[in-house]
Amino acid sequence: MKLSLPARREAIWCGMLLLVWLVITALFVGFRPEHPVMALLIFALFFLTGPSRRLIVALVPFALFGISYDWMNIVPNYKVNPVDVEGLYNAEKSLFGISTAAGTVLTPNEFFAIHHCTLADIFAGLFYLCWVPLPIIFGLWLFFTGRRNAYLHFALVFLLVNLIGFTFYYIHPAAPPWYVALHGFEAVEGTPGDVAGLGRFDALTGLGIFDALYARNSNVFAALPSLHSAYTLVAFIYAVRYRTTVAWKVALGVVTLGIWFTAVYSSHHYIIDVMAGIATAVAGTLLFECVLMRIKPFASFIEKYTAYITPSKN
Repeated sequence: MKLSLPARREAIWCGMLLLVWLVITALFVGFRPEHPVMALLIFALFFLTGPSRRLIVALVPFALFGISYDWMNIVPNYKVNPVDVEGLYNAEKSLFGISTAAGTVLTPNEFFAIHHCTLADIFAGLFYLCWVPLPIIFGLWLFFTGRRNAYLHFALVFLLVNLIGFTFYYIHPAAPPWYVALHGFEAVEGTPGDVAGLGRFDALTGLGIFDALYARNSNVFAALPSLHSAYTLVAFIYAVRYRTTVAWKVALGVVTLGIWFTAVYSSHHYIIDVMAGIATAVAGTLLFECVLMRIKPFASFIEKYTAYITPSKN
């Protein structure tokens, strides 16, 4: 394997940005062992070869997604605006309430908490495990099959959709359905995350995957919009837009529908949250493709970015 060192300025920028990330994270979020390991891996791959450097630069949008999600812990959204707990619950019941024989009205989440089955629990867990990994795998497929421009559009829209969603979390903090079921209508700061209906998947498989994931969720008041519902939809949009294989279109289409159902079935989101997530995905795509790409300096930046992550033909 032949080493291919980056330009000196590129190396300095890489080192400085990694250092800034580590320092801010350590000071304001909390240092975890994976942080220095990830920083060293990124730095090594940036220096190792031309292909590994192009991959690291291409993955910057996904890295920024992870960092921005982590950095939301610096100032939790519930410290910025009041948390919507009861209003969203009542809106869901008013729009999508299910009447029972006893004369009561249940939200769809409350209905599924009573009416669930083993097969649905298994599929719900499988679908929800795909919400981030599948879009990233799709992006890497685009990258490694040489569709670098398509990859970059998808990756940047994925990041943009997240930033739109994160912004709305601060404008309108909202509690998920399981929070109401467990804690009522009072928003309590620092409430730990909960697996809700996904706990049934953990119990059936004995894996404890969702328990481990949601135990690290330090902010539960980020239910609207449902970004779970947006991620694979963005991937599906770009699978169609760039005419990828039928297998990818079918897989992303089925998983997207499955995630929408699971979000409600597992009491992690209201139908309103899911609809808002779909709207966020569509809005982010249109903003990028129909607005930002028509701004010449931005389009020029995308062209240069694409050229950087594309191997030279010489």
